[in-house]
Formats: sequence, C-alpha cells, structure tokens
Amino acid sequence: MQLYSEHYVNSKTERFVNKIWCLDNSIGESLIENKLVLPNGCFNLAFVTGNSIEVHTSKAKYEMNEGVYFCSQMTNKVLVNIYPKTKVTIIQFHTWTLSMFPKYDLSNFTDSIIKINPEELPFKIQIGSDIEIILNTINTYFEALSDLHSEKNTIEKICEIIRLHQDEISVSEIGKLLNSSQRLLQIKFKTATGLTIKKYIQILKFRKSVDQMVNSDLEKLKLTDIALYNKYFDQSHFIRKFKDVTKITPKTFDPNSYFLSHKR
Repeated sequence: MQLYSEHYVNSKTERFVNKIWCLDNSIGESLIENKLVLPNGCFNLAFVTGNSIEVHTSKAKYEMNEGVYFCSQMTNKVLVNIYPKTKVTIIQFHTWTLSMFPKYDLSNFTDSIIKINPEELPFKIQIGSDIEIILNTINTYFEALSDLHSEKNTIEKICEIIRLHQDEISVSEIGKLLNSSQRLLQIKFKTATGLTIKKYIQILKFRKSVDQMVNSDLEKLKLTDIALYNKYFDQSHFIRKFKDVTKITPKTFDPNSYFLSHKR
C-alpha cells in the first residue's frame, strides 16, 4: 500500500488546482501517527472515507470522520494521525482559486478546518469516488471556469507578480504594477486568502528553501547557501524563520516525518 500519492490535473485546470493527493490507510491495521504537513500557500478540500483522521493545527485539534472538509491556509506545520481503514483524498487549490467565489470572506480563517455539506460544492463528487472519477469531475468543472474567467482577477495577478519576481517584491511595488493602492490590495488579498501579502510571500520563500534542502545534498549545499539563495539576510535569519514554522532547526529537519510534494 502506498500511503502518500499524487495525481495531476490537466494543463487548463492547473490554473486553479495544483494537484490531488491521497493519504491511504484503507487496508492498514494500525494507526499512522505523527506525520507532518508544511504550509505551502494552498487551500485543501478533503474527502474522508472510512474511520477518521486527526489533525492538529496551531489553533486546534480536529477529529475528521467520514465527510468533506475545507482546510484553510496554514501558517505553521500541521500534525496528522491517520486511523486504520481510512482514506483521505485532497484537492489542493491555488491561493487565488477561492477568490473566484467572492461570496466567501476568508479574512479571519487560517490554520483552521471546517466540515462542509457536499451539496454546497459547485461540483458533485461522491465520498469514496475513485481518483479517475474525481479527476474527470475536477477537470470538467475548472476547464469551464477557466473559459468563463479568461481574464485574471486581482488576487491571481498579485500571485503571478510575486512568482515572476521570485518572491522578492514589496506590496508598494505590487501596487504600482497594478495601479492600485496598497491598502486596497491588502484588503482584497486577506479577504480572499486569510493571509497578508507579506505572509504569503514568507510562506512561498519558506517552501522553496525546504524543497531545496530536500532535493539537494546538505553536506554539499550549506545552510548559508540556502539562506542567501532564498534571499534571507543570513544563516541566522533563515534558521529563525524556519523555526517559526517547524519549531525545529534546519539541521534537525527529517524529511521522512513529512508529507512532501513529489518533484515533478
């Protein structure tokens, strides 16, 4: 049994959906405990089947039994325990995707999880559906959404600018590029994501540094190199920011304790 797996949507749907990932303990007889997930600037929609999964965020502990759950932006590591006979299928949305549905105000919703009624979803997925059915449903819905909204909205434009500038840009510079006030951009971004623009940039920078650590030989690539490459002031600054999220130092970081994205 493969506990962690990733599945990818088509190129058009990738505008809104990063990937679909699964945590599968459906044939397991024992609890899988103390696995960790890091923030990455995405929202997650989780479909839980079987028994339950226990998730500890920086704010609360959540017992997620069978059902559908919406997971907000996370700003710190999350601890996960997966009970036997349980499978979780998770649709990972890009930062701007929820801004396509302006009725949702997420300004005070971070590090949190809520159970939702599946009937409220704009697409219909049965709990326990095969991954092929989920992929087909998601691709069909978001292809149509992309056609309907061919122009990028403000949140998507902000995120695109941040990506193009390698996470090294100020809010005032973003405001000038979009010909908008900093205050208006901040309000729109926080309402749509729960994060400030500055916090979002920090999360992206953190994840880039983690990916670099995981995909390189730390004996050859020193922490100072990672810190400077990712535009931290120095090694001490990088270590401090790393501990803010993980509560440990980079030297004691064990990738095997985490669910980390596969290198694509």
